Amino acid sequence: MPSLSHLPEDRPKDAYWARPATALLAELKSGPGGLESAEAARRLAALGPNRIGNRKEHSGLKLFLAQFRSPLVLILIFAALVSASVGESHEAIIIMMIVVVSCLLGFSQEYGASRAMEALRERLSRKATVLRDGREQEVNADTIVPGDVVMLSAGALIPADCAILDASDFNVSEAVLTGETFPAVKSPGVVEAEAVIGKRSNVTFTGTSVRSGTAKVLAVHTGDTTEFAAIAGAIEHQVPETDFARGIRRFGYLMTEVMLAIVIVVFAFNLLLERPLIDSLLFSLALAVGLTPELLPAIISVTLSRGARKLAENGVIIRRLEAIENLGSMDLLCTDKTGTLTKGVIHLDGAFDAGGTASDQVLVYARLNATLQSGMANPLDEAIAAEKGSVEGWEKVDEVPYDFIRKRLSVAVRRPGETAVTLITKGAVAQVMECCTTLRQNGAEQALNEAARAAIDVLFRAWSEKGFRVLAVASRQFSSHGKFSHDDEQAMVLEGFLLFFDPPKEGMRDTLAELHRRGIAIKVISGDNRYVAKHLANEIGLASDHILTGAEIQLLSKEALFHKAPRTDLFVEIDPNQKERIIRALKSHGHVVGYMGDGINDAPALHEADIGISVEGAVDVAREAADIILLKQDLGVLVRGVDDGRRTFANTMKYISITTSANFGNMISMAFASLFLPFLPLLAKQILLNNFLSDLPSLAISTDNVDPEDALKPRRWDIGYIRRFMVLFGLVSSAFDFLTFGFLIFIVKANEQTFQTAWFIESLITELLIVLVVRTARPFWQSRPSRLLMMLTAAVILIAVILPALPFAGWFGFTPLPVWVIAGLGLITLLYLAASEAAKHLFHRFGQKRPAPRRTLRH
Repeated sequence: MPSLSHLPEDRPKDAYWARPATALLAELKSGPGGLESAEAARRLAALGPNRIGNRKEHSGLKLFLAQFRSPLVLILIFAALVSASVGESHEAIIIMMIVVVSCLLGFSQEYGASRAMEALRERLSRKATVLRDGREQEVNADTIVPGDVVMLSAGALIPADCAILDASDFNVSEAVLTGETFPAVKSPGVVEAEAVIGKRSNVTFTGTSVRSGTAKVLAVHTGDTTEFAAIAGAIEHQVPETDFARGIRRFGYLMTEVMLAIVIVVFAFNLLLERPLIDSLLFSLALAVGLTPELLPAIISVTLSRGARKLAENGVIIRRLEAIENLGSMDLLCTDKTGTLTKGVIHLDGAFDAGGTASDQVLVYARLNATLQSGMANPLDEAIAAEKGSVEGWEKVDEVPYDFIRKRLSVAVRRPGETAVTLITKGAVAQVMECCTTLRQNGAEQALNEAARAAIDVLFRAWSEKGFRVLAVASRQFSSHGKFSHDDEQAMVLEGFLLFFDPPKEGMRDTLAELHRRGIAIKVISGDNRYVAKHLANEIGLASDHILTGAEIQLLSKEALFHKAPRTDLFVEIDPNQKERIIRALKSHGHVVGYMGDGINDAPALHEADIGISVEGAVDVAREAADIILLKQDLGVLVRGVDDGRRTFANTMKYISITTSANFGNMISMAFASLFLPFLPLLAKQILLNNFLSDLPSLAISTDNVDPEDALKPRRWDIGYIRRFMVLFGLVSSAFDFLTFGFLIFIVKANEQTFQTAWFIESLITELLIVLVVRTARPFWQSRPSRLLMMLTAAVILIAVILPALPFAGWFGFTPLPVWVIAGLGLITLLYLAASEAAKHLFHRFGQKRPAPRRTLRH
């Protein structure tokens, strides 16, 4: 990366954490108000974007060259070299032409898919708040440069290596760098130059995230000069292999085993029959290539990228293509309630003192706390701020930011010119009450004794059972005070309560019914109390008989939670750190679990889930942890996404079913026929051309229509299903192949060239038409293929029929056929389609044995 040559001291030298932040500001020609926009633009041009590993250049060329690294392509190149070495130059030319065209085809598809995915990712570019031109601005995180002053708050991903200028209760999760689970406490200052990463308490690093508090920091290193980039190879997050990827790998093993067996057996027997060595070798290699679905990577890329574009049109952005399969396989969705099951438009329903009487004082305190706090914006504070009433005449002194352990936030305020300070605390009822020793009721201060606590519990439960979310407000007076901390949250007065109402979304009952119809169960994981959660569940038709609280989970062992989790309907009063445990327990029962979250502490659960789902407005750390992003926090959008995911998976599986049914049968038939015929049933170049032409319509598989019933159940990879399908339809195909051989030998009395031409046409047409049969579980005439698939299929069938009559047919060893021979081949093809339709009916009725869900406890 180029240096900032125009800076007076170039870049800060090593161990910048050992120097005061003021010195770093001077070195970087910056100030407390940040950079000027023009200067930031000049530095961005010099340093390049704030990204790790900018490797976009020549990506198209690399992708094209990658096509030639395929083992199948290498086999073909080897076959061409062998042909050229023995003087068969025209054969070598034909093989290389097929190689180049196939690679160009695969490249065009994969390159288009990668470009489409890059465009989708651009929609999710990270933002950051910086000080430029002396004011706060939201910018793309890629444009941050050394010298920028960045404002951080809870939930933000830290975009650069920074020195801390100012901080308030600032805690950062650095597990991605240090492996340490607990957040690191950060504050301004200087540490020794030899301090290791985990001990540098005055700086923050790219890729880490803010757990709580706020800070103003100075960007010192960006992009490839950050600590994250320096050790990226060692800490790179390894995404677990998805069920789909694992299935593709196992399918590859299966095809490789079959391919090697055929090659070795056929080559050996042809040598024993004293066939020419080169012809036998080329034929064996061509069989191997013909058996293998060499366009599978391109087909998968195209199908998944088209699925991603379709999902994007419906408001679902895919961050990892493999996630589409898991979305279609999902059979259990865990979600919070606020904004997902409810409207998310929270309004303040009332402010009451500790005795349940309406109180203007509680509302004033609440507005001061909500409007003056500088942490992460949230709907509750927005609802409070929307209420009428003036809070003028107060100034903010300090703030104790919210965190997920205390579950409260405090703001210290005072009247201008006065020294007396009022600390106002707002948060969860239980957590605020534990700070209080007295309460205010009807304007009088009273002791918060056991009787008072019992009365408050009655109030709290009554409000909660009506669906209200309740927050508590407390205060404490100080004659004067300096810096505040959470230690000052004690001996407080319980001022009263705030009641919020967030009604269920309209049509939510119907949406949940649609998910249920698709085989997806819903479990609610919420921090709200059991009464609010149960009230909502009853309103929208969710089961609520079995409830598990966070306190109960805390007492459960891993084995006990494993047994209780599947039977639980509502997980309530959940500590954020317990979400990951719940997801892991549910996955252990064989469920494909989706988790929907948008908060700071949702990241571990989003990582643990098979499919992490977040929303566009989520905090940075949640969006980065998710596999898919909903542009609208709406389960209706997710329903459409599930349907699209299942259609994408169904179309991917069609190609595998098509190639295994037709290719397997034809290659097995030719392998056996080569042992008994006085000549090879097809020449190597004819096999390769057949394979290439039969693959062309498969490029339209991604556009194919999917039967509605295929989107109504979770779709999962089943290698046993593929094996059974391949064997059954391969046997049907081979039976009619041998019928064709008999027709050509005993009725047509075909010579070598006529036999090869006729068999080429018949095998190609059956491979094309079988697509129409196996692409649907319905009778094929009741399921309409896409127009593009039909057009390509018809075009290649036409090519197959007229190819022997074309001027260059001799290059491939073809000869024109009599019309009656073509008619006979057509009759055999119709019989084959009828038999395949019958076999399909029997297979889908009796042959689809699915393995039972695994029930193992993960340790």
